Parts: sequence; structure tokens; C-alpha cells
Amino acid sequence: MFYQLIFAILLLGSIYCAYKISVADFRRRIIPDVYLFPFLIMGLLIVTFFPWISSVSDSAIAAAFGYSIGTIIGFIFEKTKKQKNEFSPIGMGDVKLLAAGGIWLGMTGLAIAIVISCIIGIIWGLRKKQKYIPFAPFFFIGGILSLISLWFLI
Repeated sequence: MFYQLIFAILLLGSIYCAYKISVADFRRRIIPDVYLFPFLIMGLLIVTFFPWISSVSDSAIAAAFGYSIGTIIGFIFEKTKKQKNEFSPIGMGDVKLLAAGGIWLGMTGLAIAIVISCIIGIIWGLRKKQKYIPFAPFFFIGGILSLISLWFLI
């Protein structure tokens, strides 16, 4: 019973951090590290000590993959941004969020979450006719849908 209580506290804390990250990204287009790092650490604790959909090694590989993919995309767009004098479409907060998502979801879940979040974000951006799209709220929606789909597939 003690372990279930700790699991519930960690899960509730991570939900709170995800909510605060989404609100901050939606309002100010910034993902604060004060909520992102505890979200990442709670994910590490849950994956390490409690039964979860991915193993610790899969989560570590997915975190490195998410961070690498985000950095590569950011670097590519950074080069084109300098030529056109525009803002970069992906920031370092988004890159760190991909790493945290990799810890929580594993490789398969991260891939599913990225695809879902990009599709939802594109639809939302086209409907609202906005130039800047907050990534964090859509990534959390994609992550939740990914967790649900992986939970039923395993």
C-alpha cells in the first residue's frame, strides 16, 4: 500500500507539472525548467521503481533519441532562420520536453506521441491561422493517447 501511495503522489505531481508546462507554453511560448526537470525526474523514478510500459534502458534510449531529434530539427531550422530573419519553430524547451517524453513513453510511445502531437498541432494552427503553435499542450495530448494505445497493445 505504501508503494501505491508513492506512485500516486509521483503521478499527481507529474500531472501538475504537465499542466503548468502546457499553460506556460500556451500563454508565453516558453517551457519553464522549474516544472520540466521535476517532470523528468518523476518519470525516471516511476520507470525505475514501478511497473511501467517501458523499461529503464528503453526509456534512456528514447530520451537520448528525443533530445537528438529535437536538436537536429532545431539546428536545421536555425540555419534557415538566419537566412530569412525569422524565429525558430522549435526551442530548447521543446527539445528537453521530447527527452522527458522519451523517458515516460519509451521509443514506440515517443514516436506515436510525436506523430499525434504534430497532426493535432497542425490542425489547430490551420484552424486558428496562427504563425506560432505551442508544442507542449499537443505533446501531452499525444503522450496521453500514446500511453492509452500502448497500454492496450501490451
